[in-house]
Formats: sequence, C-alpha cells, structure tokens
Amino acid sequence: MNKIFEKRRSVLIEEMQKTNIQAVVFHDDENHRNPAVRYYTNHPSDAIFVINVDGKCVLSPWDENLAKERAVVNKIVPFTRYERDNVKAVSAMLKLLKVPSSSRVEIPSSTTYPAFLEYVEGLSNYDVLCRDVGVENYATDLRAVKDEYELYCLRKAAAITDKLIDTIEAKILDGTIQTEMDVALLIERECRLQGCEGTGFETLAAGPARSFAIHCFPPYTSGQFPANGLSILDFGVKYEGYTSDVTLTIAKGELSEAQEKQLALVEKAYNQALPLYEKDLPVRGPSMKVDEIFAKAKRFMPHSLGHGIGLEAHEAPGIRLKSPIEEVFKVGMVATLEPGLYDVELGGCRLENDILITENGPEVLTHARIIRC
Repeated sequence: MNKIFEKRRSVLIEEMQKTNIQAVVFHDDENHRNPAVRYYTNHPSDAIFVINVDGKCVLSPWDENLAKERAVVNKIVPFTRYERDNVKAVSAMLKLLKVPSSSRVEIPSSTTYPAFLEYVEGLSNYDVLCRDVGVENYATDLRAVKDEYELYCLRKAAAITDKLIDTIEAKILDGTIQTEMDVALLIERECRLQGCEGTGFETLAAGPARSFAIHCFPPYTSGQFPANGLSILDFGVKYEGYTSDVTLTIAKGELSEAQEKQLALVEKAYNQALPLYEKDLPVRGPSMKVDEIFAKAKRFMPHSLGHGIGLEAHEAPGIRLKSPIEEVFKVGMVATLEPGLYDVELGGCRLENDILITENGPEVLTHARIIRC
C-alpha cells in the first residue's frame, strides 16, 4: 500500500522539479475539499499536506489518531500544535522539511486574496505562489487517469452498485419500494452492509411529478416511487473513497407515445455514444453524436454527457461539447455516459453508467438500465 502513495508523489515531484517549485501545500477542510490530500497520503479527513522537492512530506491533521492509523507520510504533526492556524502550520511544516529560504512555495489556487496576503506576510522568507495553472492543477489532471489501485476500488464500487441495482429492481417489482425515501434509505443501508463508506453523493430519487428536473429538489421525499410514468434514480456508492455514479429510469404503467419516443431517443443516444469512448478519440466526440441525435428529433439535452469519477463524483475529463478538440480519451480514464431528456409534462429520462477506457475499447463497469414495471 505504501508504494502506491510513494509512486504518486514521485510523479508530482518530477513536475515540481520541472517548474522549479521547492514545496507544495495542499489543504483539505470544510471550507474547501481537496481530494489530493487523500490521493497522496491516504488520509481521508481534514488536514494540511506539504511536500518538498526532495520527496519528504508532512501531514498536519485535525484528527491525529485517524492520521496515525491511515496516513502514509514521513511525519505527522497535529494541527492543534499550530493553534489551528493555516499559515502558522505551513510555516512550521516548511521548517520541518528544511525548505531553504527564498524557495518557491505553491499554495492552493483556491486560496482567497485576503488569505494569500496572510501567507505572503507569514512566509516572508519564501516566494509564495498562488496560481490557477500550477502544480495543484497538474495534480488534478493526473487523477483523470487511474492507477491500478484506483481501478480496483472503482471496480469494487461498480460491483456493489450492480448488486444494489438488482435489489432495487426486485423490490420495485414486488412492491417493497413504494416511496422515494424507501429507495434512498435502502441504498444508504445496503451500501454500508457491503463495506462502503457511504454514498458518493446524496441520492436523487424523483417520481414522475419531479423527474423533469435534472437534479430533483429536494433530493428525495416521501412521495410515491415509482408512480405511473417516468421516474429517475441517480446514486453512487463510495468504496475506499472512490465513487460510482449511475442513473436508472423506471417506466411504470402504460406510457404515452411521446414518453416512449423519449425513452427510445435516450437509449439510442447511449448506444451510439458508447463506442466513441475510445482511447485517442476526442473527448467531445460522444457529446457531438448525442447532440446530433437529439437535434434531429428537435430535442435538447440541458447538461453535459458525462464526467470523470474517482475520489470526487465529478472529475476530469468533462464529456461536453465545449471540451477542447485536442483533449482525447486516455487508457485508465473512467467517465460517465449519461444522456437524458426532460419535460415537465412527460417527465424525465436519463440512462447513466460508468465507462473505463481500455486498450481494447470501452468497458462498461456498471449496468444501470431502464426498468419497466
């Protein structure tokens, strides 16, 4: 396990050397979540992580006991030692790492301007950098291509998700699930029984009266689910930090001709976009195909076709029409494919699965589907 995090940090260090950065600071706290801390240290909670160009690193966690149990770093120093002050903590951590004066130190791009000024004053003996496109941005891009351990976790999350889909379908058909709350709480319980940390994001369960919304509000209610018409269920489960993301549409009862056409369009878009999730093909290609299919039917999809998943529910790459033409799929990327159409009168329909880009084409990790009852 230790070698996984050491290998990830070695790649980061190479970029630091190329850009003449002697130390990089990562924050993960309630004000701004940054999965890079977990990615490089295995620590899943609030902390400051500092790494120098020699590869030495220090973690200053809010929860020292949890860090001692999980973190893979050279040194752990509790945040309380620095009066819970970010600037004081970073200053002390740079000294522990023996980062020379006048060194270029990069702090998170999310740092506010007032906080940046505090860093400049508190780290006056360093050249403090806060950049939109810097080492932190490079670290985010790195996470778009998953390593072997990440793929293991995502496959595990996908397998648990598939079991849940089968359970949900069975309980819909036998009448056990009767409300949005029933299905949402079932997912919460069952995923933990299967060894998950929880759901990857708040479950979205919408009966026909609410399925017109891309992301229904509130996420679920005590309303009937499924009812006659089109219902949507969007959920993911988190295994060792890595989340799945799927969407089912439940078609109940006799549908209108317009509703059937909407379902058929979404299925057609999904099937024709899937082969375009291919290494070296443009990331925006699947979106262009889906947009073409919907446009011919005089319909429009109001959201992007997909996104990367991993330690976050939304990561690079973004599968959308505005993606740069030079951005291509790479082996090891895992992204969603989720065409959807929504109408206040007809209800909504979305079909979403998680797709791994391999040397031999797209591999469908999850098996969400349109369920009829």
